[in-house]
Amino acid sequence: MSNEVAANNSPATIQPVEIQETLDELYNKYRLLQIGQLATYIPELAKVNPELFSICIITVDGQCFKVGDFQQLFTIQSISKVFVYGLALAEHGREQVLAKVGVEPTGDAFNAIILDEKSKRPYNPMVNAGAIAITSLIKGNEPTERLSRMLSMFEGYIGHETTVDMLTFMSERTTGHRNRAMAHLMLNFGMIDEKIDEALDLYFQQCSLAINCLDLAVMAATLSNQGRNPLTHVQAVPSCYIRDILSVIYTCGMYNFAGEWAYKVGLPAKSGVSGGLLIVVPGQMGIGIFSPLLDERGNSVRGVKVSEELSQRFGLHLFDCKKRDVG
Repeated sequence: MSNEVAANNSPATIQPVEIQETLDELYNKYRLLQIGQLATYIPELAKVNPELFSICIITVDGQCFKVGDFQQLFTIQSISKVFVYGLALAEHGREQVLAKVGVEPTGDAFNAIILDEKSKRPYNPMVNAGAIAITSLIKGNEPTERLSRMLSMFEGYIGHETTVDMLTFMSERTTGHRNRAMAHLMLNFGMIDEKIDEALDLYFQQCSLAINCLDLAVMAATLSNQGRNPLTHVQAVPSCYIRDILSVIYTCGMYNFAGEWAYKVGLPAKSGVSGGLLIVVPGQMGIGIFSPLLDERGNSVRGVKVSEELSQRFGLHLFDCKKRDVG
């Protein structure tokens, strides 16, 4: 085939104006959708305005597209697991981390109290048990030092300082009995040490980190850009661990919706019960969506619908033969 014919058959690049127009269209299409429920098992999350909705995209060359309530703060919740996993890899290396937490998807809910029967490890770092084990690996001589290391890591991804929402932290700490049960089970099998309360407090703090939708898109774009923040150019995580992070969130990031997500959207992603959704288009862009109404699996209803349309319209699926690049 000649180069001319190949060029004529290749899909057109995605132009910036098309991205913004699409975000505006999808925002208006779904902003009145009222399907789903707020997360009520964490009392502070039950107080959130269910009408909040925003979509943001940051490309690897720093272009920014946004619509809706993109400056509204919310807590990061389980999306934090992605970045703390990266920190553990950077501090200990993949073999040591893999000895404590596996990488197999479970098909079970995110808060299932189960371990691998043979190895006694949590199945992966994206379920609560695995995330608690990963958090327990973060280095530091005392709790304040470990929290400082974690906040500094998040700052590299976001590009500015951020804080823990103390009301949400205390709400999670007060009601987190199921997570405590997981921690004690892992202590029994030697997957975490005896400092259970310190590990759980740090885990509840990471989940209570306050961000907005634009921050979320920058974090996703940093993963898309081999760990380098496209706005600040800070290397937030060694590039050699990006493959590990994206592989795990592709197969495990959407919990017991992971298979259908991979089939329909086909991109590494991570959801949180506050309504956040982080999506990575490797080498091209990061997508952040915030809408707190959740489906029965704990994923944002509007977020999933927007993601499916973005993937289809722009040909973003990893295995799409008509995959398009950003212009």
